[in-house]
Amino acid sequence: MAFFYIYAGYSHFKKARFFYKITPPILQPWKKPINVIAGIAEIAGGIGVLIPTTQSMAAWGIILLLIAVFPANIYMLTSKGAGIKIPMWLLWLRLPLQFVLIAWAYWYTL
Repeated sequence: MAFFYIYAGYSHFKKARFFYKITPPILQPWKKPINVIAGIAEIAGGIGVLIPTTQSMAAWGIILLLIAVFPANIYMLTSKGAGIKIPMWLLWLRLPLQFVLIAWAYWYTL
């Protein structure tokens, strides 16, 4: 899980334009700081789950982050990919996958 979130956080910086596009319109004025905060949070969460003393807190942070970014997944679905060519079936799959990721992070809180 650590690698997954560290890589995802890195992607916020490497592929920032992708994340700008999937930011819901109401949040567009703040897309750059939101992207930076999300990227840092994912990297910190990924590193945090590697450290036994911070593992539970980091996992709770990841859970909160997954809840916070869920509107972007809904926006991608309702806007048919937000200008990014992604098959509709994959956009639909992302919604329940978010709950799987939350369950995975929750396992690290135990």
